[in-house]
Amino acid sequence: MENTNQNELTNTQRAGVLVHALPYIQKYNNKIVVVKYGGNAMINEDLKNAVMSDIVLLKLIGMKVVLVHGGGPEITETLNAVGKKTEFVNGLRVTDAETANIAMMVLAGKINKSLVNLLNKFGAKALGLCGLDSQMIRAEKLDEKLGFVGKITHINEDPILDVLNMGYIPVIATVGYDDEGNVYNINADTAAARIAGKLRAEALISMTDIDGILRDKDDPSSLIHEINASEAPQLMREGIVSGGMIPKVECCIEAIRRGVKKVFIINGKIPHSILIETMTDEGIGTMFV
Repeated sequence: MENTNQNELTNTQRAGVLVHALPYIQKYNNKIVVVKYGGNAMINEDLKNAVMSDIVLLKLIGMKVVLVHGGGPEITETLNAVGKKTEFVNGLRVTDAETANIAMMVLAGKINKSLVNLLNKFGAKALGLCGLDSQMIRAEKLDEKLGFVGKITHINEDPILDVLNMGYIPVIATVGYDDEGNVYNINADTAAARIAGKLRAEALISMTDIDGILRDKDDPSSLIHEINASEAPQLMREGIVSGGMIPKVECCIEAIRRGVKKVFIINGKIPHSILIETMTDEGIGTMFV
């Protein structure tokens, strides 16, 4: 029977999509891809479902996917619920010991396990981890004024590799530790870059709330599709990369310098943006090489 819905693909078109994706599937087969998950895509349930289904698909076609997540808005919500005021300095949350423990509860508990549950629901095997597990993320104070905001001093990649080798998707909450037993809240972009570098990942995909790097911030058509890491400082000096995008780009450069082959900044508000970036010629965001 002929399908009259113009939005539906024909069987031939579906086959064409799969054939077009074949070179990308071959390129990424058995390679490690780190996805940093945050922003609006974590809050909107439809987008969250789309991201999790994309990750399961990447796993099923042979990629070794590592999911690294933040959760700033939910930490703020929980702090508000217990009557604790949130203060930020240069975009970083001032974190006393109580706040650090609440961050651990929200990140390694509520958010981490909900993501694991979703991945399992879509047919993957996922295992939740945090930086305290097997001493994965060692940290020290980034700045005394910020309290227990962590600067990463060492990544132990063994637990991540063990989980990957068992066929699971590691889902990592970005809290860290030190030898005195302190807990640190760690920026998810920073943690994802360091983890990707330690794993020598084929790619790091950073999900944000914008399309990528725009040459003109008011012109969506001015998206820069590819940037050599050596060009990034000049883009900062010119003001093309500014504000909250500066630390994200610095993390991209850090990842490239630590051995990651490609880093993508993509808009997590666009459904299936991960697939569009990894499985098409055109892509959807900005790629650092």
